[in-house]
Amino acid sequence: MILVTGATGNVGRQVVHQLLAAGHPVRAMTRNPATARLPEPVQVIKGDLGSIDQCLEGVESVFLMWPFHTADAAPAVVQAIARHATRVVLLSSGAVRDQPDSAVGRSHHELERRVEQSGLAWTMLWPSTFAANSLWWADQIRAGNTVRGAFGALPMAMLHEHDIAAVAVRALTSAGHEGARHTLTGPQALTQIEQVRILGEALGRPLRWQELTREEERRRLLADDGFPDSFVDALLDGYAQLLDSPPPVVTRTVEEITASPARTFAQWAADHAADFG
Repeated sequence: MILVTGATGNVGRQVVHQLLAAGHPVRAMTRNPATARLPEPVQVIKGDLGSIDQCLEGVESVFLMWPFHTADAAPAVVQAIARHATRVVLLSSGAVRDQPDSAVGRSHHELERRVEQSGLAWTMLWPSTFAANSLWWADQIRAGNTVRGAFGALPMAMLHEHDIAAVAVRALTSAGHEGARHTLTGPQALTQIEQVRILGEALGRPLRWQELTREEERRRLLADDGFPDSFVDALLDGYAQLLDSPPPVVTRTVEEITASPARTFAQWAADHAADFG
């Protein structure tokens, strides 16, 4: 039995479906099973990381998503997993390597340290920027053809959630991944300006980017009820640091592990066009 945390999120839902398609028994942890919309063979169980212990009976492996901006809860969560399971695949953050002094880098480094010391067989996934982050622009795109934001020239190796999940499934179900840190990226680095153009092509609309100052973008994000206030400064600090750093290195890890090339951002945009309508 494999427990998937964050089972109704962008990555977790993909992990559930791909494990099921490969014939593995899956237990999906979610706060609200009634709205999970997961296939019938999946065991859907009510819970969160604070109550994960009660979700682990009979579980051998765990896919662990970390939704917090600190590692304060890490000792209790990792200890609970170690009491029941033998293997964990952690969706960590590339900031552990690229921005170790950032809030995200520090918290995920501490989380990884706890996992390493747990006695579990572990695999860390270091993803590049999630393609799904562009959903932050959905309200602006529904309202018009202009996307406003800061750091438009920042290049990102946009990564499809399907590819993150595909690597996670291999690490959960096959040998050779214990003690590995897999650096995952999309197949090309694209600036935010280029991302908006590609989204426009998928939608058949002439989308354009409007550059904001950092302070203008900070005010915009703080006014957005759907964006966590606690993450605004961490995000903008990270973007500023990355803009002054070398461009992201594109890896072939997805293809090497799954035997399929990483999906392009254009493919992601086509897959998610309805989410911007």
